[in-house]
Amino acid sequence: MKMPSVIRNGLFAATFLCSTTLCEVRSDELTGVPPPLPLAIGREITADLVNVIFLFDRLASAPPRATTPNFIARISDPSSALYPDYLDYEQGRINRSELESRLPHVAMLGDSLTQNFHFSSMPSSFWRARTQWRKNWFLDSDPNPDSIFSVYERLEHFTPLVATEYNGAGALVAAPGSQENLRQRLVRAHNLPGQVNGVLHRTRFPDLIMIWIGHNNLDWVRGLSSEERQHPQKRLEVIAAQVRVNYTESLQRLIDRAQIQNHRVAIVVFGLANINTYLEGRRKAEILHAGNPKFYPHFNSGLRSFESLKPLYGRNTARLALMINAELRAMVAGLKREVANIHNVRIEYSDALTKVDLSRLELINPVDGWHPSTEGHKALAQAAFTALHPSLAFLRITTRPTKQPRLLVSNSQAR
Repeated sequence: MKMPSVIRNGLFAATFLCSTTLCEVRSDELTGVPPPLPLAIGREITADLVNVIFLFDRLASAPPRATTPNFIARISDPSSALYPDYLDYEQGRINRSELESRLPHVAMLGDSLTQNFHFSSMPSSFWRARTQWRKNWFLDSDPNPDSIFSVYERLEHFTPLVATEYNGAGALVAAPGSQENLRQRLVRAHNLPGQVNGVLHRTRFPDLIMIWIGHNNLDWVRGLSSEERQHPQKRLEVIAAQVRVNYTESLQRLIDRAQIQNHRVAIVVFGLANINTYLEGRRKAEILHAGNPKFYPHFNSGLRSFESLKPLYGRNTARLALMINAELRAMVAGLKREVANIHNVRIEYSDALTKVDLSRLELINPVDGWHPSTEGHKALAQAAFTALHPSLAFLRITTRPTKQPRLLVSNSQAR
């Protein structure tokens, strides 16, 4: 029996309001301190109940995984690097599933800036966060020239592949062993340790792992008194240092698994977005919204749960982003030294996404002025893919196209 839309929307709103309230009393995800037992039990029951009620939404959403549809035809070409695997399949030594596992595998770990997400009404935001996979800069398979030319599609020009996204709205760089809060549970989002668990639980370990996460850790204002907000330097330093500790622990788990694989593994850690240019874009959007509320109608929605992006706190939020990026760069430099003698593992820090100019209004979502627009996803895809060339060379994935490029169209600039 189909649930009436009025009831469904009311339940969505009630659920989201409930989660907003309960999330204020939560475990410290940055340090891994568990929540009180009654709260933890209540959270589990609520999340499980919602997942049962909305079991149908899995049927309504595209899976967060894509495989090149005609991969068998492509690798049947004797010039393909995977032709020997095709012969194994053709001669019955392996089945189709085993053949697919021999394709290059790419994984994406991140937050809502990698997802097709924006704030709108509570029911719509809830539904979008739970179901909107693909249609983002990492994974979009729509051949329409006006759609996002994603990293997945760009890689497909060189090799058939399998791409999987683990990112989720609201995801944090949290301590291993920490638990997601109720809101994250309701939208099926996992923090970085949970996303790493998803990668490790797969039988086939990825060849390429891309990570762009940490933006939700920028909410330094949360929990501070008015006086503490006036002098946040120590708070910023603590957050940046803790992000590095937590990030390192999650990366180390990936590296430990990568080094025992019988194939090469490249890990690319992307620095956070440039918050200074992002806030400049927000200011432009705010002027338009003030003049006509129909522009960016949900401009203020995100600020209710993320105060640190309010103009009053923006300068220190931008400072924190720079501090975290400095920690991530140093973290990767240290890990590179550790894996120097592990010949099948490569790790790299990239500032390619930091350099995307988010002050350009066309890159910001026209509904909330907060998340990337379609044009924003296009710009992020271009920047990320350009940064992958050293890793692709390490993985011995040729950058000579093996399929016909599609026509590229952009409303803002030629691609």
